[in-house]
Amino acid sequence: MAPGDSVRAAQEFADRMVTRRSVRHFSPNPVPDEVVAEAIRAAASAPSGANLQPWRFVVVTDPVRKRRLREAAEAEEREFYTRRASADWLDAIAPIGTDWHKPFLEIAPVVIVVFEVHRGPHSPKPYYVKESVGIAVGLLISALHHAGLATLTHTPSPMRFLNEICERPSEERPYVVMPVGYPAPDATVPGLVRKPLSEVMVRY
Repeated sequence: MAPGDSVRAAQEFADRMVTRRSVRHFSPNPVPDEVVAEAIRAAASAPSGANLQPWRFVVVTDPVRKRRLREAAEAEEREFYTRRASADWLDAIAPIGTDWHKPFLEIAPVVIVVFEVHRGPHSPKPYYVKESVGIAVGLLISALHHAGLATLTHTPSPMRFLNEICERPSEERPYVVMPVGYPAPDATVPGLVRKPLSEVMVRY
């Protein structure tokens, strides 16, 4: 690719990605299974420690299972917001307007639960697990946005209840929960401002 084409491609990708926003208000309209599968295929192309690919993407569309997931997540989040969260943390997230209610876990047509895969009966000891899975999740977010879908990274704490709901073995540890779908017609997002490039990039 010629340098000029590279610059244009980089600009087009950046222009598309800066329109991405975390969405908490989803339409229940279904999304094509193939779109989700292709987004996960892109995510699974991520680099990983020793190429062990220590990730598992669990796609949840069953309404009963999504309801169980929401109820369990809200129980943990209610405890977090009312008892465990520090005042500093609550102040930091106040502009976002979140609380323990997580209806998007049930309304979104798809919920992807990403697990780290650690050493187990059928999996070797991985290396740089969180870094590897984090990169894969970044690619997943980008692929979903590129396909016109909205998502959100949700991390209830603790998350071990996800092993039971998703029927995953103990060597798989929950990393993030991602509702996926189209934004609701009346969806709104907080008026947040991203830092300018001059503040986040250093050049020598």
